Amino acid sequence: MDKADLPRPVAQGDAARGLAVVNQVGCAACHSIPDVAWPRGRSASDLAGFGARPMIAGRLPNQPDVLIRWLIDAPSLDPQTAMPPMPLSHDQARDVAAYLYSLDDD
Repeated sequence: MDKADLPRPVAQGDAARGLAVVNQVGCAACHSIPDVAWPRGRSASDLAGFGARPMIAGRLPNQPDVLIRWLIDAPSLDPQTAMPPMPLSHDQARDVAAYLYSLDDD
């Protein structure tokens, strides 16, 4: 079974709050994000379809606990990443993860 097809529930995560955090911290300065009209970043990956991806940044398993850690401090998981540590609490990162998992190709 392909684990990429499994749902990735984020316990207590709220996708609507996650989108608000995405806007607040400026994720779209680097990423193109479906629900954010401006800015439309081009220096990092397009996040459309993120929920269907098996990997984070092509290197790490796309699972809630890994994604939350990635959102808070990506360089601690991949020192070669261009993504900086983000000023997110664990709760904010959990909500952003819930939002990102709501993005699929459908």
